[in-house]
Amino acid sequence: MALPSRDARIAGVAALDQPLRRDLYALMAELDTWVGRDEAAERLSVPRSVAAFHLDKLTEVGLLEVRYERPPGKAGPGAGRPAKLYRRARSELTVSVPERQYELAGEILADAVRAAADTGCPVREALSRVAREKGSEVGAAARADLPRRPSGRALRDAAMSALRELGFEPREHRGEIALANCPFHRLMERHTLLICGMNLDLLTGLADGLEASDRLAPRLDPEPPMCCVRIGPA
Repeated sequence: MALPSRDARIAGVAALDQPLRRDLYALMAELDTWVGRDEAAERLSVPRSVAAFHLDKLTEVGLLEVRYERPPGKAGPGAGRPAKLYRRARSELTVSVPERQYELAGEILADAVRAAADTGCPVREALSRVAREKGSEVGAAARADLPRRPSGRALRDAAMSALRELGFEPREHRGEIALANCPFHRLMERHTLLICGMNLDLLTGLADGLEASDRLAPRLDPEPPMCCVRIGPA
């Protein structure tokens, strides 16, 4: 699952701070179908140009989807330009402070339960494998942006960037990477061993995907209020 960047999610939510945009988004949610500029303007009693401007702003930040369609019965030369239609986007945007990634945790846990049911292996074993695979995907994507033989500094910077995107708030500390935030904090409070183990597997996979397991080896090293995992040389 490709998660929208934090900046993109903040921009999406911030767009709704404008009252008319909130009304337009609520209208799209209520109608749950494709809506043209004329209809939106009429329903909210605003000029068409104003409705069009704010509809496009909501589209830019990913809150609406767009398609073009000719009115029924009109086709061929002289039919005019297709109308621009809008619909509420099917994707979701959430922002939390500090950063939380409960959707990612839910995906990993659900995939693990399904894998355990399909194979008969213990759920914890399936969770370890799924979390490691997910981390490896993230690490491989970061590795693809690096030169064929990256320096240790380049690998470390790539790891820091990936960790920031995951919400871990990495900090360099005494030659290692400490994690100032757990993106699964509430789950960790209730299921500490399970979630800390999942974190360890996720970040081990990240190092594997970066092909840097020797330089960026995660280990459990709880030091509240930091995340339970610390990353350093093997």
